[in-house]
Amino acid sequence: MTNVLAESFKVYGQDNGGPFVLVSDHAGQAIPPELDGLGLSAQERARHIGWDIGIDGVGRRLANTLPAVLIEQVYSRLVIDCNRAPGHPTSIVTQSDGTPVPRNQNLSAEDVAWREQTILHPYHQRIRQELDARVTQGRQVVVVALHSFTPVMRGVKRPWHVGLLHNHDPRLAHIMIDLLRAEGLVVGDNEPYALTDTSDYTIPIHGEQRALPHIEIEIRQDLIAHPDGQAEWAERLARLLPRAWQIFCTRYEQRS
Repeated sequence: MTNVLAESFKVYGQDNGGPFVLVSDHAGQAIPPELDGLGLSAQERARHIGWDIGIDGVGRRLANTLPAVLIEQVYSRLVIDCNRAPGHPTSIVTQSDGTPVPRNQNLSAEDVAWREQTILHPYHQRIRQELDARVTQGRQVVVVALHSFTPVMRGVKRPWHVGLLHNHDPRLAHIMIDLLRAEGLVVGDNEPYALTDTSDYTIPIHGEQRALPHIEIEIRQDLIAHPDGQAEWAERLARLLPRAWQIFCTRYEQRS
């Protein structure tokens, strides 16, 4: 493949001097035309295997409410997963939740490199650019990764309304867990997934490696599949994220 795609990311919201940089690795559903829908029906592509259902509406509303800058991935995670390191076994899946992905079978090294160079790397470079500018200015920066998860996986129901993922630095996540539980929510601590050095990419490289405060949020998709739910969760996070950051700064003697 030699053609050049449109930008692999979109930027929403505005920088109003606050600390939060929002990133959304799986908000997009686009598929390059030459991949012919990856050989999947529109119905299959619209499932949770193709994108994080509802997180686009939450993220854009949250960016406008805080306000903050949101960097959102445009392309479907089935084309390439922007929360996986290049070369990771699940970077370009051949099957997802029991569904084979025909156009991801037997890819050449050239095909893989094209997806990385036109989709994965530009997205992460835009995140780096945003973080570099703020760090250079001496500002406090908090990286917030936004995701959603399917209510049922492999026949098992997931009871959590929301999950907070963490690895080497759980401090901000634990504060946010307490605030969300105080609202009567069922909150997963490293559920439904655990954040590790290899399972994720965005938080490890942009949060942990840079020693920036960070948080990864997973919201159950049935709660945000419609505009009312998206607005409710954006309002909730817009209230609680600044509160969590203030608690963090007070507890760990960090300038807010």
